[in-house]
Amino acid sequence: MTMAKNNSWHVLRHRDLRYAVLASFLAATASTMQVSAIGFVLYKATGSKADLGLLGLAEFLPSFLLVLITGSFADRHSRRLIAVVALSMEVVVAVGLVIGVHRGITTVAPFLIAALMYGSAKAFQAPATRPLIAMLCPPEELQAAIPIGSLSWQSASIVGPVLGGILAGWRAEAAFAAVGAIYAGAVVALLLIPSERTRVKRLMEEQPTLSHALEGLRLIRTQPVVFGAISLDLMAVLFGGAVALLPAVAQDMLHVGGFGYGLLRASTGIGGVMMGLILAAKPLDGRVGRVLLVAVGVFGACTVVLGLSHNYALSFMMLLVLSAADMVSVYIRGTLVPLATPDELRGRVTAVEQVFIGASNELGAFESGFAAAWLGLAPAIVLGGVATLAVVGVWWRFFPKLRDVDHFMDVVPVP
Repeated sequence: MTMAKNNSWHVLRHRDLRYAVLASFLAATASTMQVSAIGFVLYKATGSKADLGLLGLAEFLPSFLLVLITGSFADRHSRRLIAVVALSMEVVVAVGLVIGVHRGITTVAPFLIAALMYGSAKAFQAPATRPLIAMLCPPEELQAAIPIGSLSWQSASIVGPVLGGILAGWRAEAAFAAVGAIYAGAVVALLLIPSERTRVKRLMEEQPTLSHALEGLRLIRTQPVVFGAISLDLMAVLFGGAVALLPAVAQDMLHVGGFGYGLLRASTGIGGVMMGLILAAKPLDGRVGRVLLVAVGVFGACTVVLGLSHNYALSFMMLLVLSAADMVSVYIRGTLVPLATPDELRGRVTAVEQVFIGASNELGAFESGFAAAWLGLAPAIVLGGVATLAVVGVWWRFFPKLRDVDHFMDVVPVP
């Protein structure tokens, strides 16, 4: 099955979709700036790899603890309004960080409090914003829209870390002030999207019962393709979370400062954007399950090399390639899951997916931070890459329905 269009750019003719993509880009830019700046400032202040792990855990816990609330809430109320409120809370967190670093905080506790607040806002934001692209374009154009949405936040992962690293190295207050301003821009972009009055009026009739909240989990559990794709990404990011250790890699293994660190963080976006442009120009169609597994395997192999490298150029290249492979994984999973999920369940499924995938970045940071503190920096990164390769082998064997998915449009929602 092939698409009617040769590339993905035609979907941007939809005005509301353009605003959603812009909001995604701005929010992701602010988020990656904030994560980059906090990690750099915290490690410079304490020199503790374990503190980087605690920071990731603090960002993870809210999504995990609130998973039954956030998804159900997004499916019963205006997703746009929820996203606006959540992003506004992230502006408040950024302002708090400006005040904190200006007063000279040097302990981990204030950063952990900020991470908990940011994680709580993000727990509500993700189930509200991520289904917007699928909601704002026709179902037959979803396969084309996903690369554009992914490209927006991958572009942000270039801009954000560079700005975050450079500004944090120069003056931390400037970094967090810029974060707050960019989050505010995302709020404005979302406010330009019309509200969902008809959809909300219909969905508000549903009761916020435990059964309603658990429907997302039930769908994931009964869909081998969805469960396989989400859990594969979870395990890969959990073990291969070397990006969380980049502040330590930059300073201890490669001996570079804020600018070099910012470029390393940006390399993870550059590879993703390059692959995103390729996928937008020529969307993948055929053997998507096998391509997904191979891409995660490349991610693991590059992580191993990164852990062994003390050469800046080689480390930069490995981050470039692993991020390109990750983009393929994100694109495939990001297309399969919405296609297999009815719109009325997308908030709840996204909330669970956020725990499995989005929050696994933070949990992976926690695991990587403590593994590095216990085993040493290089061994922790290498073993994480080896574990990722092992995961690919296990999933290839035990998730045949995922492995054998050929075309995206063969996947349909389960009523």
